[in-house]
Amino acid sequence: MINTILFILLIGVFLFGMSLLRAGLYNISNEKMENILYKLTSTPVKGMLTGMVLTALIHSSSAVMVITVGLVASRLIPFKQTIGIMLGANIGTTFTLELFTLNMNFMILPAIGVGAIFYLVKKQTYKSIGQSLIGFGLIFLAIDCIQKVASPLANSPSIHALLTNINDSIFLSLMAGTFMTAVIQSSTVVTGVAMGLLASSVLSLPTGIAIMLGANVGTCITAFIASIGGGLEAKRTAYAHIWLNILGVLVFVPFIPYLGTFVSFVADEPNVQLAHASVLFNVICSLLILPFAYRFSRFIERIS
Repeated sequence: MINTILFILLIGVFLFGMSLLRAGLYNISNEKMENILYKLTSTPVKGMLTGMVLTALIHSSSAVMVITVGLVASRLIPFKQTIGIMLGANIGTTFTLELFTLNMNFMILPAIGVGAIFYLVKKQTYKSIGQSLIGFGLIFLAIDCIQKVASPLANSPSIHALLTNINDSIFLSLMAGTFMTAVIQSSTVVTGVAMGLLASSVLSLPTGIAIMLGANVGTCITAFIASIGGGLEAKRTAYAHIWLNILGVLVFVPFIPYLGTFVSFVADEPNVQLAHASVLFNVICSLLILPFAYRFSRFIERIS
């Protein structure tokens, strides 16, 4: 019981840390992001590169998508230019997962300490930097603790039965990733927790990959909510995001075992393997769609 409560609290710390990191970086770069997205999305390739870099910098594909929906709703950019941004955002979000695989424990206390000092400064820029540093420290603190709590938690009869059912079913793993991400509204947090469970050998690699794929579907809820009341173009942007992610997941589900086998050759640790699997999935899907970006936008226009 204590381990279950502690695990839930650690997920809360992880989520809070991600919120602080994103809020801090978003406050620093919000206006610049809008200008960049407005100017550098004239072609699908430019849009993809722009979406990828911005998402990697602020660690939030959801934030980039919300801004994109806002720009489309305001008619500052046409709908067809959003496809490249979506593809890039999907790739950029994998940067955060790769960051999670690094051993950053030595940075936890310095980041939180320096962040607290910056946060006390009145100037908003310094406060935002402080937020980002505190969030960074809390994220890696939560990851480290989740890995330590996961093994004893898995020995609980009820949790063990639940994890056994998930490990035995790709479908349940997909649904778990989708549902948790829709509730938390962060695919990074859900996949990050899965990486922690993998590192403690609580989940199998195919299960972790399925949860990651489900998280890619669940993250669409944020753009959909942002599109409500934004007009037809905003809704088309949200629909396109949903279609892209669902189609990509449906294509990859049959190849989960092969993807797991491949990443096991390029990395030894299961959590690193899952991060690499996320990179491969998002890069392959984005590159496959990129040549047909405008055709895909016309498809969405016809069905909406």
